[in-house]
Amino acid sequence: MPNPENQLRRSLTLPMLILYGLGTTIGGGIYALVGKVAGRAGMLAPLSFVAAALLSAFTALAFAELSSRYPKSAGEAVYVQQAFNKKSLTVIIGILVVFNGCISAAALANGFVGYLQVFVPVPDWIAIITVTAALGLLAIWGIGQSVITAAVITVIEIAGLILIVWVTRSDLVTFPLRLNEFNPGLNSTMWLGILSGSFLAFYAFIGFEDMVNVAEEVVDVEKNLPRAIIVTLALTTLIYCLVTLAAVLSVAPEQLGHQSAPLTYIYASKTGSDATVISLISLLAIVNGGLIQMIMASRVLYGMSRQSLIPAQLNFMADINPRTQTPIKATLLVMLLVSVLALSYAIESLAETTSLMILIIAVLVNTALVRIKLKAGELSEIKGIRVPIAVPIIGLTISFGFAVMITFDLIK
Repeated sequence: MPNPENQLRRSLTLPMLILYGLGTTIGGGIYALVGKVAGRAGMLAPLSFVAAALLSAFTALAFAELSSRYPKSAGEAVYVQQAFNKKSLTVIIGILVVFNGCISAAALANGFVGYLQVFVPVPDWIAIITVTAALGLLAIWGIGQSVITAAVITVIEIAGLILIVWVTRSDLVTFPLRLNEFNPGLNSTMWLGILSGSFLAFYAFIGFEDMVNVAEEVVDVEKNLPRAIIVTLALTTLIYCLVTLAAVLSVAPEQLGHQSAPLTYIYASKTGSDATVISLISLLAIVNGGLIQMIMASRVLYGMSRQSLIPAQLNFMADINPRTQTPIKATLLVMLLVSVLALSYAIESLAETTSLMILIIAVLVNTALVRIKLKAGELSEIKGIRVPIAVPIIGLTISFGFAVMITFDLIK
């Protein structure tokens, strides 16, 4: 068993945790998906993001309550263990979470290569290994330094989105005059477009589940972690809707749907200037996402080892370096896995697999909260929030439905 003194450092305050959450949600979602959503929903794309936010909210609220009840690293694995007390199931979800983080970081590493080669023509494998090693070393350096770095990049990402809103301000002020274009009425075709767009936009809201895995590094965790999850979701929704509204008011949705870098296209078309700044911010967004995913995966390995949820031979994953107070061995293993996956698979395959794994995890976590609420003692006092049992039931239903849809898509 690990030494009880072998503790992670509690240095994450509520503002830092919110920026951490924004860093893992904002980025690839809005920078890459806004065009695709507009291609499906047309002028009603902002409503697709609103619908996706509502769909995500149920699972986010389930995570918020569970993080109040069980504020531990390896959050999802802990929740399932508390609900079902089946070690095999707990180990499975823990492994799913670790591989999900590694696969997601590998997809981002591949995405990094494409943007980097716009500026520097280097071989793919060199870029992948370099960015993975750099992010891993930053994660090893310390959670405070890592989250401060992620927070700075997150602020830059948000500044990039504000820049898009600013250059489209002349179009945004026409919104009241064009309000009728955003009313689907009873048109079934328009509602189907909104729904189709929301399925795609849903993935832009994924990220709050990563926040629970730094629970042991959060100050006043029972209160701050659930608050941070809720605030992160609310701010993300506001930012996404504003940027999407600016996008469809300034450029025809049909044009946006054909752009691989829609915000870069909007900036260039509205200003007539080179879009290097937005491209650089997009590059930083990808790096930020990769850093957060690697931190998350290493903390899950640490948490599972500390709670003896992995084979005894891997208990060294619970070791904390006394100088950095970070799980160096767990982080090194994550670095290796990310590098191998990024070098072995294309970004499309990695992204689709990530989406499916996230939804499977959401199904299990929502089910766990339903089971916990049905157990005796559910009325015991907790410091954080409590949600009605209908919330995880709806979250379970939505996640299962989306998982089935993606599975059929992967089979095809």
